[in-house]
This record gives sequence, C-alpha cells and structure tokens, in this order.
Amino acid sequence: MMPLLAVKRPGGASLCTAFCFLSALVSSRAFSLHPSSHSSLTVLSVATVDATARVKNIPAYNEPIKKTVTNGGGSNEDKPQLNGGKLDDDVPTLSQLRKMLPKESFEVDTATSLLYFLVDLAAVVSSVGFLDLVVTSDKYHSFPWYEQAMLVAPLQVLAGFAMWCMWCIGHDAGHNTVSKKGWINNVVGEIAHSMCCLTPFHPWKKSHLQHHLNHNHLTNDFSHQWFIREEKDDLHPVFKLSYETRNFQLPLLYIVYLLLGVPDGGHVFFYGRMWDGESMKEKRRGAISVAISMATAGSLWMNMGTADFAVVCMMPWLVLSFWLFMVTYLQHHSDDGKLYTDDTWTFTRGAFETVDRDYGTWVNRMSHHMMDGHVVHHLFFNKVPHYRLEEATSALQKGLEEEGVSHIYKKIDTF
Repeated sequence: MMPLLAVKRPGGASLCTAFCFLSALVSSRAFSLHPSSHSSLTVLSVATVDATARVKNIPAYNEPIKKTVTNGGGSNEDKPQLNGGKLDDDVPTLSQLRKMLPKESFEVDTATSLLYFLVDLAAVVSSVGFLDLVVTSDKYHSFPWYEQAMLVAPLQVLAGFAMWCMWCIGHDAGHNTVSKKGWINNVVGEIAHSMCCLTPFHPWKKSHLQHHLNHNHLTNDFSHQWFIREEKDDLHPVFKLSYETRNFQLPLLYIVYLLLGVPDGGHVFFYGRMWDGESMKEKRRGAISVAISMATAGSLWMNMGTADFAVVCMMPWLVLSFWLFMVTYLQHHSDDGKLYTDDTWTFTRGAFETVDRDYGTWVNRMSHHMMDGHVVHHLFFNKVPHYRLEEATSALQKGLEEEGVSHIYKKIDTF
C-alpha cells in the first residue's frame, strides 16, 4: 500500500467532492490515506496533530468493566478493554451488539447468494460482450479514434460498474458468507475475483482478513497501513517517492498493489509480511488463484489482441479499480476518525471507526450494500451476508439509540 499524508477538512463531504480529489488522494484496499487522530476527505488543510495524539485521551470510565470480543465473532473469548489505563464506557461488547440484530441477519442462504452471483455474472458477460461486439465491428473501425473513444466510453463505464458489483460478490465469498460450504465460496471467489476482476482470490482473501482483524490499528492494519504526517521524514525513500508521484499513478495503482504489494506483500509474487512464516501448502493455494487470473488475462489478450484487450477488458477494469479505491477510502475516513495503538485498540472500537455512506438506493443495492452497511460488515464480517446488511444496519442503529450510545455510529449521505 502506498503511504499518503494525514489531512483534515472543516465541512461535510459529497460524492462529487470524492470524484474531484480522488486523483490526488487515491485510496483503496491497496492505497489508503493515512490520517492522524482526526482524518477526513480533502487536501485543503494539512493536519498538524502531534504524533502523540493517537487516541490516548478517551474520557475516564466510572462503571463496571465491560468486555469485548476482539476477532469478529469467531470466538467467545472476552477480555477487558483498556485505553491507556482508562476504560471505554461507550462501545458495547460484541455480544451485546449481536443481540441488537435479528437472528435472520446471521442466516447465510446459499441459493440467494448464488442468485446474486449469477445475476452479476450475466451483467459482466453481457456488458463486456456487447463492448467487444462494438469494438470489433466494421462501423466502429470506420470512425476516427476520438469518435471511437466517445462511442465506447459509456459502455466501458457500464462494464466497469458491473465488474465492481461482481467484485462485491467475490468479497462475500472471501468472508465465507456466500455459503456455509467452503468449496462453494472458493468456486464463486475464483470466478468473481480471479477471472472476472483479474484479482487473485486467495491472496486477496488472505490480506483482506488481516485488515478486518486489525481495522484502524496504527501499525497492524492491512490495506490501510496508516502513518501520520509528523513521521513523513522517517519513511522509506520508496514510500516518499510513491507519495510525491501519486497524481501520476491512478491508472496503475491497483496493478502496482497486486504485483508489488507495498507494504502488505505481493498478491502475485509471494513475499512480504502477509506471507511471513506461511507453509508451502498455503502458497500453493494462492498460486492456484494467480494461475487462474493469469490464464484468464492471457487467453483474452491472445484472442483479442493488445488494442482490443485494452479497450474491452482493461479500461472497464480501471473503472472497477476506481470504484474500489473511492469506496474504500470513503468507508474508512471521517472528520473524527481515530487510530489506535496496542494500548488502546479493541476490535469493536476499530469497527466503529468505519463509516456507512448512502450512495442512493439503486447504487447501494447494486453494490450489495458494501457502502451503506459497512459498520455491521466490520463488526460481523464473517457472519452477515450482504443481503442481510440493510436490515441489520437499521437494527443496529435502533439498538444503539436505545442504549444511548448512537454517537459511536457514523453515517454520511454521500450522494
């Protein structure tokens, strides 16, 4: 991941704002803005929060000790949550949060999941297929290049959005919420990610899990490898160069992340912290996903030729990447966003630093509630499938209001 500087802004954000500054502050699961204890969305004013202001000042706690599950609900092991010697009096325990949600929120229905998968697969195949028909037609080749570009641009945006929706299905597969059967999750993930999105599924699943287990931890978080402005001069020269040249990297950012994997580790070539100490069996499993992606890209390239492959496949892929960068950035940044250290971090505290954003009913639905159900997703990432997120989010909001702690939940109307 590329290190970027901490920033903050005085006012609210909009989707238009995000589009305007995204080229300057590209962020995704691969590239993330790195805030201080108060981060946000624009580069209008640079934060000068001292490096010591890493959430060490939460109000004192005068009630009995609360406990919190720290691994996404996969265990019943609780432990007291300390914050620099002070206890958190606001964030409910994960078990308390779970009781706020309907039991149906945790039901994974394979048939429903596969229906969404097949709909998105049809959308990708039909949109990319139609784009290919246009690009290979005699009529298309009779136009000058600029008219060709104008003709296919809307089709590329449409195909790229379809790929983004498919990426979200693969995201569910990576969390084992497409089905309770592991092999179904793997098959869907390989098709959705390795083939349709040219993203090796198993390596992505591996690094993404570490992001969820360490969200908003200053040093342990994956995908969002944070740092604060005061530490810029201590960064590796490569990271500094990445920051200084970020404006020119937009078309290549996701490729750089997958191939080079700075700093989490490579998703095509297996090195870096995500692979430290891993067995050959784990690496062989990752290699299968890489082989599927390479075979898919290679066969399309050979059959289409370089020019058509770039127009029909890679330009929509860049649209997918744009959605991925923009959404991930916005879901993890807010005016009052906080980072935590070993002394202050808890699983639930980190989860509530994520943000729900409303992009409008249809974009929310077609994106499988990736944006407007993000808080619940981070709380129960391996428990709640995407088609339960909307109902679960409403129940969470209601439950937090009843407990008098609704202020810990963040929601921003983005569109």
